Amino acid sequence: MNPHVSDIPYADLGPDAPVRVTAAFMRSHPAHWLALGFGSGLSPAAPGTVGTLWAWLSFMVLDLWLTDLHWAVLLPLAFVIGWWACTVTAAHLQVNDPGSIVWDEIVCFWTVLWFVTPAGPVGGLSVLWTQLCAFAWFRYFDAVKPGPIRWADARFKGGGWRGGFGILFDDVVAAFCTLLVFALWRFW
Repeated sequence: MNPHVSDIPYADLGPDAPVRVTAAFMRSHPAHWLALGFGSGLSPAAPGTVGTLWAWLSFMVLDLWLTDLHWAVLLPLAFVIGWWACTVTAAHLQVNDPGSIVWDEIVCFWTVLWFVTPAGPVGGLSVLWTQLCAFAWFRYFDAVKPGPIRWADARFKGGGWRGGFGILFDDVVAAFCTLLVFALWRFW
């Protein structure tokens, strides 16, 4: 059993059993708070979608105070710290890429919103409508995992730092594909 899990009261599930994701688990380590999206990953249904919605809401609040320079610093920092948090949390859960880890959706959707929001309306649409379209495309790419996203998802499977990066990497590709859709939309 993972030695870091031994201090969690419900972690005596056996050496091969994954740990259940609960509020108690989330509170047991700072990395869990971040990786589980401050609780949004605890959703019993569609935690990735709930995490993306949390990302959208938190972006709307943070964007009131953050400038483009702040976002340019925050996003890479959030990725690196998230890499650590996802690695630690996946190890504690004893699962390579648990669905309850939603920091990947959060940091990548923040990136999408940062790119599409300052540009204002797309094709005469309001900013909110633009963000809704970004949400729909990002969720499509993240959930369905067409071509390049499926490749990225399979590329870094496993435990440790490589696996922690892999948790984030397929969402980076999903964010890129979402931004590509917007670039093509604006081009035409």
